[in-house]
Amino acid sequence: MAAKVYFSREITPEKVVELYNLVGKELPGRVAVKLHSGEQGNQNFLRPGFWKPIIDHVGGTVVECNTAYEGQRNTTAKHQKLMETHGWVKFFKVDLLDAEGPDLELAIPDGKVIRKNYVGKNMANYDSMLVLSHFKGHPMGGYGGALKQLSIGVASSFGKAYIHGAGVPEEIWTADHDLFLESMADAAGSVVDYFKGNVVYVNVMKNMSVDCDCCAVAEDPCMKDIGILVSTDPIAIDQACLDLVYASDDPGRDHLLQRIESRNGVHTIEAAAALGYGSREYELVTVE
Repeated sequence: MAAKVYFSREITPEKVVELYNLVGKELPGRVAVKLHSGEQGNQNFLRPGFWKPIIDHVGGTVVECNTAYEGQRNTTAKHQKLMETHGWVKFFKVDLLDAEGPDLELAIPDGKVIRKNYVGKNMANYDSMLVLSHFKGHPMGGYGGALKQLSIGVASSFGKAYIHGAGVPEEIWTADHDLFLESMADAAGSVVDYFKGNVVYVNVMKNMSVDCDCCAVAEDPCMKDIGILVSTDPIAIDQACLDLVYASDDPGRDHLLQRIESRNGVHTIEAAAALGYGSREYELVTVE
Protein backbone atom coordinates (compact mmCIF):
# COMPACT_ATOMS: atom_id res chain seq x y z
CA MET A 1 0.00 0.00 0.00
CA ALA A 2 1.37 3.41 -0.99
CA ALA A 3 2.45 5.60 1.91
CA LYS A 4 1.32 9.21 2.15
CA VAL A 5 4.09 11.79 1.99
CA TYR A 6 3.00 15.37 2.67
CA PHE A 7 4.98 17.98 0.75
CA SER A 8 5.21 21.75 0.65
CA ARG A 9 7.60 24.01 -1.24
CA GLU A 10 7.27 26.57 1.55
CA ILE A 11 10.15 26.07 3.96
CA THR A 12 9.25 27.63 7.30
CA PRO A 13 9.15 26.35 10.87
CA GLU A 14 5.38 26.84 10.88
CA LYS A 15 4.95 24.72 7.74
CA VAL A 16 6.80 21.84 9.44
CA VAL A 17 4.19 21.89 12.22
CA GLU A 18 1.33 22.14 9.73
CA LEU A 19 2.50 19.11 7.74
CA TYR A 20 3.18 17.16 10.92
CA ASN A 21 -0.42 17.75 12.02
CA LEU A 22 -1.73 16.60 8.63
CA VAL A 23 -0.02 13.22 9.10
CA GLY A 24 -2.37 12.64 12.03
CA LYS A 25 0.04 10.50 14.03
CA GLU A 26 0.11 11.29 17.74
CA LEU A 27 3.50 10.43 19.23
CA PRO A 28 2.84 8.83 22.61
CA GLY A 29 4.66 9.23 25.91
CA ARG A 30 8.19 10.57 26.06
CA VAL A 31 9.26 11.76 22.61
CA ALA A 32 12.89 11.54 21.47
CA VAL A 33 13.62 14.14 18.77
CA LYS A 34 16.52 12.90 16.64
CA LEU A 35 18.29 15.60 14.68
CA HIS A 36 21.82 16.50 13.58
CA SER A 37 23.67 18.73 16.03
CA GLY A 38 26.06 19.89 13.26
CA GLU A 39 29.83 19.49 13.28
CA GLN A 40 31.86 22.51 14.35
CA GLY A 41 32.58 24.63 11.28
CA ASN A 42 29.67 23.28 9.23
CA GLN A 43 27.60 26.05 7.65
CA ASN A 44 24.68 24.04 6.29
CA PHE A 45 23.00 22.31 9.23
CA LEU A 46 19.51 23.44 10.26
CA ARG A 47 19.64 25.57 13.38
CA PRO A 48 17.67 25.31 16.64
CA GLY A 49 15.46 28.28 15.71
CA PHE A 50 14.18 26.45 12.64
CA TRP A 51 13.28 23.31 14.56
CA LYS A 52 11.97 24.97 17.75
CA PRO A 53 8.23 25.15 16.85
CA ILE A 54 7.95 21.44 15.98
CA ILE A 55 10.02 20.31 18.98
CA ASP A 56 7.92 22.47 21.29
CA HIS A 57 4.77 21.13 19.60
CA VAL A 58 5.57 17.51 20.50
CA GLY A 59 7.18 18.39 23.85
CA GLY A 60 10.22 16.34 22.91
CA THR A 61 13.81 15.96 24.06
CA VAL A 62 16.58 16.50 21.52
CA VAL A 63 18.68 13.34 21.29
CA GLU A 64 22.02 12.71 19.63
CA CYS A 65 24.85 10.18 19.74
CA ASN A 66 28.61 10.57 19.63
CA THR A 67 30.53 10.06 16.39
CA ALA A 68 33.07 7.39 15.52
CA TYR A 69 35.58 9.71 13.87
CA GLU A 70 37.71 12.69 14.87
CA GLY A 71 35.99 16.01 15.39
CA GLN A 72 34.12 17.92 18.06
CA ARG A 73 31.43 15.28 18.59
CA ASN A 74 33.40 12.06 19.18
CA THR A 75 33.48 12.31 22.99
CA THR A 76 30.66 13.12 25.37
CA ALA A 77 32.45 16.15 26.82
CA LYS A 78 33.20 17.70 23.42
CA HIS A 79 29.77 16.91 22.02
CA GLN A 80 27.98 18.42 25.02
CA LYS A 81 30.07 21.58 24.68
CA LEU A 82 29.24 21.83 20.98
CA MET A 83 25.54 21.33 21.69
CA GLU A 84 25.80 24.39 23.93
CA THR A 85 27.79 26.37 21.34
CA HIS A 86 25.25 25.60 18.61
CA GLY A 87 22.35 26.66 20.82
CA TRP A 88 20.58 23.33 21.34
CA VAL A 89 20.94 23.42 25.13
CA LYS A 90 19.59 26.98 25.29
CA PHE A 91 16.25 26.00 23.74
CA PHE A 92 15.71 22.32 24.52
CA LYS A 93 16.20 19.43 26.87
CA VAL A 94 19.17 17.57 25.34
CA ASP A 95 20.17 13.94 25.84
CA LEU A 96 23.30 12.32 24.42
CA LEU A 97 21.97 8.79 24.25
CA ASP A 98 25.41 7.16 24.49
CA ALA A 99 26.93 9.65 26.94
CA GLU A 100 27.67 6.66 29.14
CA GLY A 101 27.81 2.96 28.35
CA PRO A 102 26.94 0.20 28.07
CA ASP A 103 25.08 0.41 24.76
CA LEU A 104 21.55 -0.86 24.25
CA GLU A 105 21.72 -3.82 21.88
CA LEU A 106 18.81 -4.27 19.46
CA ALA A 107 18.35 -7.63 17.78
CA ILE A 108 17.90 -7.73 13.99
CA PRO A 109 16.73 -11.32 13.42
CA ASP A 110 16.02 -10.76 9.72
CA GLY A 111 19.01 -8.52 9.02
CA LYS A 112 20.63 -9.06 5.63
CA VAL A 113 24.14 -8.12 6.84
CA ILE A 114 24.08 -7.37 10.58
CA ARG A 115 22.00 -9.14 13.22
CA LYS A 116 22.37 -6.59 16.01
CA ASN A 117 22.45 -2.83 16.35
CA TYR A 118 24.19 -0.89 19.10
CA VAL A 119 22.37 2.29 20.11
CA GLY A 120 22.76 4.73 22.97
CA LYS A 121 21.32 3.10 26.11
CA ASN A 122 19.24 6.17 26.96
CA MET A 123 16.94 5.31 24.06
CA ALA A 124 15.20 3.02 26.54
CA ASN A 125 13.84 6.16 28.24
CA TYR A 126 11.60 7.09 25.27
CA ASP A 127 8.29 5.82 23.93
CA SER A 128 8.33 7.39 20.47
CA MET A 129 10.57 9.33 18.12
CA LEU A 130 10.40 12.35 15.83
CA VAL A 131 13.13 12.14 13.20
CA LEU A 132 14.12 15.56 11.86
CA SER A 133 16.38 15.15 8.84
CA HIS A 134 18.20 17.68 6.72
CA PHE A 135 18.18 16.06 3.27
CA LYS A 136 21.46 16.56 1.41
CA GLY A 137 24.39 14.65 -0.02
CA HIS A 138 26.80 12.52 1.98
CA PRO A 139 30.46 11.56 1.39
CA MET A 140 29.81 7.85 2.02
CA GLY A 141 26.08 7.18 1.93
CA GLY A 142 25.53 9.29 -1.18
CA TYR A 143 22.68 11.10 0.53
CA GLY A 144 21.51 11.69 4.08
CA GLY A 145 17.84 11.49 5.03
CA ALA A 146 15.49 9.58 7.31
CA LEU A 147 17.13 6.16 6.92
CA LYS A 148 20.56 7.51 7.79
CA GLN A 149 19.19 9.30 10.85
CA LEU A 150 17.55 6.06 12.01
CA SER A 151 20.71 4.02 11.52
CA ILE A 152 24.01 5.89 11.84
CA GLY A 153 22.27 8.74 13.66
CA VAL A 154 20.81 6.67 16.49
CA ALA A 155 23.77 4.27 16.73
CA SER A 156 26.27 4.78 19.54
CA SER A 157 29.85 5.64 18.69
CA PHE A 158 30.68 1.92 18.64
CA GLY A 159 27.45 1.19 16.80
CA LYS A 160 28.41 3.62 14.05
CA ALA A 161 31.69 1.77 13.51
CA TYR A 162 29.78 -1.53 13.56
CA ILE A 163 27.38 -0.37 10.81
CA HIS A 164 30.10 1.23 8.70
CA GLY A 165 32.18 -1.93 8.98
CA ALA A 166 29.20 -4.15 8.06
CA GLY A 167 29.52 -5.93 11.40
CA VAL A 168 33.31 -5.62 11.68
CA PRO A 169 34.02 -2.32 13.50
CA GLU A 170 37.72 -2.53 12.71
CA GLU A 171 36.81 -2.20 9.02
CA ILE A 172 34.91 1.05 9.58
CA TRP A 173 36.29 2.71 6.43
CA THR A 174 37.27 -0.36 4.39
CA ALA A 175 34.20 -2.63 4.35
CA ASP A 176 32.42 -3.47 1.10
CA HIS A 177 30.42 -0.36 0.24
CA ASP A 178 27.09 -2.01 -0.60
CA LEU A 179 27.31 -4.09 2.57
CA PHE A 180 27.67 -0.84 4.51
CA LEU A 181 24.53 0.55 2.83
CA GLU A 182 22.65 -2.68 3.56
CA SER A 183 23.83 -2.53 7.18
CA MET A 184 22.29 0.94 7.45
CA ALA A 185 19.00 -0.48 6.19
CA ASP A 186 19.22 -3.32 8.74
CA ALA A 187 19.96 -0.95 11.61
CA ALA A 188 17.22 1.50 10.65
CA GLY A 189 14.67 -1.30 10.69
CA SER A 190 15.64 -2.27 14.23
CA VAL A 191 14.83 1.25 15.48
CA VAL A 192 11.47 1.26 13.66
CA ASP A 193 10.70 -2.08 15.33
CA TYR A 194 11.84 -0.82 18.73
CA PHE A 195 9.36 2.04 18.69
CA LYS A 196 6.64 -0.19 17.22
CA GLY A 197 6.02 2.28 14.43
CA ASN A 198 5.57 5.27 16.76
CA VAL A 199 7.83 7.45 14.64
CA VAL A 200 7.20 10.45 12.38
CA TYR A 201 9.74 11.63 9.81
CA VAL A 202 10.45 15.15 8.58
CA ASN A 203 12.87 15.70 5.68
CA VAL A 204 13.80 19.29 4.85
CA MET A 205 15.30 19.81 1.39
CA LYS A 206 17.20 23.02 2.11
CA ASN A 207 20.91 23.96 2.00
CA MET A 208 21.50 20.92 -0.20
CA SER A 209 25.24 20.44 -0.34
CA VAL A 210 26.91 17.27 -1.58
CA ASP A 211 28.38 17.05 1.92
CA CYS A 212 26.83 16.04 5.22
CA ASP A 213 26.36 18.20 8.30
CA CYS A 214 29.03 15.96 9.86
CA CYS A 215 31.67 17.66 7.66
CA ALA A 216 33.56 20.49 9.37
CA VAL A 217 34.56 21.68 5.91
CA ALA A 218 31.56 21.24 3.62
CA GLU A 219 30.77 22.46 0.14
CA ASP A 220 28.19 25.21 -0.06
CA PRO A 221 24.71 24.14 -1.28
CA CYS A 222 24.76 23.30 -4.99
CA MET A 223 21.08 23.57 -5.90
CA LYS A 224 18.05 25.58 -4.87
CA ASP A 225 15.88 24.55 -1.94
CA ILE A 226 12.97 22.23 -2.77
CA GLY A 227 10.70 21.91 0.25
CA ILE A 228 9.54 20.03 3.34
CA LEU A 229 8.29 16.42 3.42
CA VAL A 230 6.59 14.62 6.33
CA SER A 231 5.53 10.98 6.54
CA THR A 232 5.21 7.96 8.82
CA ASP A 233 7.24 5.91 6.31
CA PRO A 234 11.05 6.40 6.32
CA ILE A 235 11.52 4.60 3.00
CA ALA A 236 8.81 6.50 1.17
CA ILE A 237 10.01 9.89 2.39
CA ASP A 238 13.60 9.27 1.26
CA GLN A 239 12.42 7.92 -2.09
CA ALA A 240 10.23 10.99 -2.56
CA CYS A 241 13.20 13.26 -1.88
CA LEU A 242 15.33 11.47 -4.46
CA ASP A 243 12.51 11.70 -6.99
CA LEU A 244 12.17 15.44 -6.37
CA VAL A 245 15.88 15.92 -7.00
CA TYR A 246 15.66 13.96 -10.27
CA ALA A 247 12.61 15.99 -11.31
CA SER A 248 14.31 19.32 -10.67
CA ASP A 249 15.56 21.49 -13.53
CA ASP A 250 18.01 23.33 -11.28
CA PRO A 251 21.50 23.63 -12.81
CA GLY A 252 23.10 22.27 -9.64
CA ARG A 253 21.03 19.10 -9.70
CA ASP A 254 23.59 17.03 -11.61
CA HIS A 255 26.34 17.79 -9.09
CA LEU A 256 24.22 16.44 -6.24
CA LEU A 257 23.11 13.44 -8.30
CA GLN A 258 26.72 12.64 -9.14
CA ARG A 259 27.45 12.35 -5.43
CA ILE A 260 24.35 10.23 -4.79
CA GLU A 261 24.84 7.93 -7.77
CA SER A 262 28.61 7.51 -7.34
CA ARG A 263 27.95 6.14 -3.83
CA ASN A 264 24.96 4.03 -4.99
CA GLY A 265 22.85 5.95 -2.48
CA VAL A 266 19.55 4.47 -3.66
CA HIS A 267 20.72 1.03 -2.54
CA THR A 268 19.97 1.89 1.10
CA ILE A 269 16.35 2.50 0.06
CA GLU A 270 16.30 -0.70 -2.00
CA ALA A 271 17.66 -2.74 0.93
CA ALA A 272 15.24 -1.18 3.40
CA ALA A 273 12.26 -1.86 1.12
CA ALA A 274 13.34 -5.49 0.81
CA LEU A 275 13.19 -5.77 4.60
CA GLY A 276 9.58 -4.60 4.50
CA TYR A 277 9.34 -1.87 7.14
CA GLY A 278 8.14 0.67 4.58
CA SER A 279 7.45 1.12 0.90
CA ARG A 280 9.03 2.88 -2.07
CA GLU A 281 5.51 3.43 -3.38
CA TYR A 282 3.99 6.65 -2.13
CA GLU A 283 1.34 9.27 -2.73
CA LEU A 284 2.79 12.78 -2.68
CA VAL A 285 0.21 15.08 -1.11
CA THR A 286 1.14 18.65 -2.05
CA VAL A 287 0.16 21.35 0.43
CA GLU A 288 0.23 25.01 -0.60
